[in-house]
Amino acid sequence: MFVDTGALLPSIWWSNRLYSTIQIRPLSSTDYHRGHIQVLSVLSHAPDPGYDAWLNHFNTTKFTASTQAPASGGLLRPTPTRANTGQGLKSNQVYFPIVIVSKTNDRVVGTGTVFMEKKFLRGLGTVGHIEDIAVDKNQQGKKLGLRIIHALTGISEGLGAYKTILNCSDNNIRKSDSLWNWSPFRLTLSCSIL
Repeated sequence: MFVDTGALLPSIWWSNRLYSTIQIRPLSSTDYHRGHIQVLSVLSHAPDPGYDAWLNHFNTTKFTASTQAPASGGLLRPTPTRANTGQGLKSNQVYFPIVIVSKTNDRVVGTGTVFMEKKFLRGLGTVGHIEDIAVDKNQQGKKLGLRIIHALTGISEGLGAYKTILNCSDNNIRKSDSLWNWSPFRLTLSCSIL
C-alpha cells in the first residue's frame, strides 16, 4: 500500500503563496510529457531516451516484484515502514524522486531524488542520499531547489534514515549555504570536484 508523500513532509515548509502556483509531489509516469528530462538537462547531460525507455526506467527503478505500480496516475509514493529508530529500511522501495510542477502551465520546473542505502552501521541503519536537484532556468532564484532538498530530507527521515547526505559539486556549495541556517534535520553536505 502506498502512502501520500505529503504525509512525510512537515507542513512548515509550504506557504499558501507558494502552493498557489506550484505543486510538489512524487514523480508521475506522465511527467516525461511535462518536461522532466528537460529540467534534468539543466544539471547535467541528459539526452532524451524517448518515452518508452523513460517509462521502463521509471517502472524498474521504483517497483520491485513485491511492489506494484498503482493502476491509475502512476504516482510513486513512499511507504513509511517504521519510526525513525535507525534500524534500517524495511521496504523494497529504494528511489524516491519528486517533482515541482507549475500549476500555470502543467510543466515540471524542479526535480530531485533521495535514495535509501542500507548500512551495517548504527544497528543496520539506513542513510538517505539526495541527488539530482535540478530547477528550470526560468524558475531559479525562487528557492525551489531548497524546498526540494527539504522535502527529500523529510522523506528520508520519515523512512527512518539516521542521516541524509546531500551530494553536490563544489560550485553548488554556496547555493547550499542557506540550508545550514534553516534545516532542522541531520543533513550532511558531501561535495566532489567534477
